Amino acid sequence: MDEVMGKDRGKIAHLFEGCQAALVWSCLQNCMGRAWADRLDYPEAAQIIVGDFCFFAGKANEALVKNIPVDFMSDEVLMVPQNESWEFLIRKIYGTAARGFARYAIKKEGDIFDRARLKRFVDKVSDPYCLKEIDRELYHKVLQHEWSKDFCALYKNYEDYRMHGLGYVALYRGEPVSGASAYGYYRSGIEIEVDTKTGYRRQGLAAACAARLILECLSRNIYP
Repeated sequence: MDEVMGKDRGKIAHLFEGCQAALVWSCLQNCMGRAWADRLDYPEAAQIIVGDFCFFAGKANEALVKNIPVDFMSDEVLMVPQNESWEFLIRKIYGTAARGFARYAIKKEGDIFDRARLKRFVDKVSDPYCLKEIDRELYHKVLQHEWSKDFCALYKNYEDYRMHGLGYVALYRGEPVSGASAYGYYRSGIEIEVDTKTGYRRQGLAAACAARLILECLSRNIYP
């Protein structure tokens, strides 16, 4: 098993052919994350880790399934098997520690967003709430709380986030209570993280933050 660095990541791209996961694109494009393969010359199996997520592709490989870096950022690994062979191997290795869950892919299409509808979500926000783009001060604030840290956690520092990320939060008395932000990025788009603090949900705040973020992405030619 070898870690795949830099330009060598092109050698594993064919294993992920057809994959629509933005975080996989992020790693293959050397934007974020780390990658491993069963070997560097003509690899048959690969693993990509970005944030909490771990993606597998190619021929199911035991060494890759067991590969959890010592500096992994979370207590849980969200493993995404490419097929049933990978899923079987994950369950075989981790036993009852492996719990299945469903994730729903969003179809990626061209300019299909209803800007007028998105603006209506934004316009519904009123006192005592307001929307604000994540700046330096808010970047540090969201990192302080478990519910919001994933808005910016994958970036090295604020300058890295300012360069590659983008996000909006809903403020209540100056404190973030909901938000939508670029969890990860690739060359032409972002993977969006949306969350709301318990006690402030079911008020349209997440919808407003996400809508504001999508509108800004569209204005910058970034795919949300």
